[in-house]
Amino acid sequence: MTQGNPARQPGLVRTFLQRTLPFSELPADSLRRLAEVCTVEFVPEGTALPHGAQRPEALRVVQQGAVRLTVAQEDGSPALQDTRGEGDIIGAAALLGRSTASVHATTLEDTFFIRIPGKTFLGLASEFPAVERYFMRTLPEEYLTRAFDEMRLRCEGASGSGGLYLFSGLAGDLVHRPPETVVRGTTLQQAAYRMMKSGTGSLLVCEAAPPHGEPDAADMHLHAAVRTAALGGSPAAGPVIGIVTDKDLRNAVALGMGHEAPAETVMSAPVAAVDETCTCFDALLEMMRRQIHHLAVLRAGRVVGVITAHDIMVVQGRTPFSLFREIMQQRDLRSLHPLGPRVAHVVRAVVEEGARAAAAVRMITVFNDLFLEKVLTLLQAETGPPPAKFSWMLLGSEGRREQTFATDQDNALVLEDCPDDIIERAAQVYFDAFCTRAVAELEACGFARCAGGIMASEPGMRLSVSGWQRRFIRWIHTPEPQELLKSSIFFDFRHGHGHAPLVRHLRESVAAAAQADQVFLRHLAADALRDRPPLSFFRNLVVEKSGDHRNMLDIKRRGMLPFVNIARLMALAHGIDETSTPDRLTALEQEGHMPAQLCREAREGYEFLMHVRLVHQLGQIRRGEPAGNHISPAELTGLEKRTLKEVFAVTERLQAFTRQRFKLDVS
Repeated sequence: MTQGNPARQPGLVRTFLQRTLPFSELPADSLRRLAEVCTVEFVPEGTALPHGAQRPEALRVVQQGAVRLTVAQEDGSPALQDTRGEGDIIGAAALLGRSTASVHATTLEDTFFIRIPGKTFLGLASEFPAVERYFMRTLPEEYLTRAFDEMRLRCEGASGSGGLYLFSGLAGDLVHRPPETVVRGTTLQQAAYRMMKSGTGSLLVCEAAPPHGEPDAADMHLHAAVRTAALGGSPAAGPVIGIVTDKDLRNAVALGMGHEAPAETVMSAPVAAVDETCTCFDALLEMMRRQIHHLAVLRAGRVVGVITAHDIMVVQGRTPFSLFREIMQQRDLRSLHPLGPRVAHVVRAVVEEGARAAAAVRMITVFNDLFLEKVLTLLQAETGPPPAKFSWMLLGSEGRREQTFATDQDNALVLEDCPDDIIERAAQVYFDAFCTRAVAELEACGFARCAGGIMASEPGMRLSVSGWQRRFIRWIHTPEPQELLKSSIFFDFRHGHGHAPLVRHLRESVAAAAQADQVFLRHLAADALRDRPPLSFFRNLVVEKSGDHRNMLDIKRRGMLPFVNIARLMALAHGIDETSTPDRLTALEQEGHMPAQLCREAREGYEFLMHVRLVHQLGQIRRGEPAGNHISPAELTGLEKRTLKEVFAVTERLQAFTRQRFKLDVS
């Protein structure tokens, strides 16, 4: 075949396009007809393809070889815009009328193209909207969804029919009867009798009965004072003020409380509630997060029923709540140790059932926070109350609520400022022993020690509020590159256990100082641009060339870290309190600090990388290997690899935005 003498090879074309997005998504008949009108074209190295203001006569798909794309700068010199390799496409933007500049395309080596007539391509884009959407400069949602589905199906032991109920079933579907209610002043004996007669395990307590008797479900608004902000609405007559469960009644009897005592003395308030459209998974997470077993279900702001963890367990068959309950029931530290490794098996089940990374990581966070709460609570019961208020501060991925299974401990301690020297010395002795023991117990539960020593057991990681303020101010006002690199995870801190106002006060002062120091922000921006996305000059995935991880890609450092760093940078620059990467991106979008489309793509891309990492680690755990962050692209499907490249293209756009925002050199 010679240049300028394209040949029709429908069999070769069809085979190639069957594995090339977006043509691989076409119906078989449409793909066959497309292959019949395409030609295979050979273009020697160094040849310039047709360009200019006019639309190109054809779309070209690189079948073999490479192409360089450049645009003319103001001085007339060419600037590299992109390189394209096998499976990449030339001319789509121009054909669809989206070119903003004259792009020059030149072959970097002898190259074979599949040439699709321009009119044929435009006809496909008109007939199949997904084809046109693919060529928008966005992360294609439908292909992202398919990639998630492929990863779920690759998980061994995927659930059979009905396995997706946890994510498809709604809280409202579990409500089969109106809630049982009593009014303020009902005695414990009357409440117990009401439970026995109705066969229920909970009663909602109302402020007062309406004139015509107790409120029915349709009029049962939660009292404004006990509603969460997300519920909205206004108070109504007979508001729900609390809930009494059978456990509350048992505890009252055990404590010797008289049977004439009013029910409100043992009720729990406020009443935790979810909307009827909430999935069973989210309802379950809410119970676990609040450490409760009952949830009110709302319809248009009114209580229509109460569901329990048991309701979800019955319909689901297997549930994380059983492990949650086991952790809650432990009364000594040693019994917690064997429960840690079981988290991976529970999370594996929910991933197999359809959970994406965001949901799975939320569950991991709930379990990890629960282990921390249980370890520190039991440890305090052994060692006695501390001599000063403290907050156990979580840093890095723990602070961002983004732990997977290769996450080590990153924690520190914030102490109240003690004016009394004796109390301060007593606190030093107490917390030296307390933190050393706590880190060891967490390690025994499966939370590896931090190799860098960022743990509360280290004396340098235990400071007063003012001590931490001075350290953060030093990092902010004198940002040494190496010191800043090590300290960046500290800016993701959140409260984990203890006295939360200490961390809240620290965050307020740190956020104000960081936002005001442009030199510090520029240093952070430069650091965020340090790790380039792992794409080669020819848009192939870059893997390690030697060592233990030869032919592998570090999905955490090369893939996820740029998203984390840029989201942190922009949050600090705009005084945003959120610590998780997706929440930071959402806040940046809502407040108009970044383009909405870029924020959406960044959130979706980051979740995809998190999911790839999570599925990889679950596979390692299933095989008895330690969980890690190096993946082999050879183990991914074609769609997954292509999506990975699209996500890394989002990284490039994020870094370009950052470079422009902080006026940093391209180099």
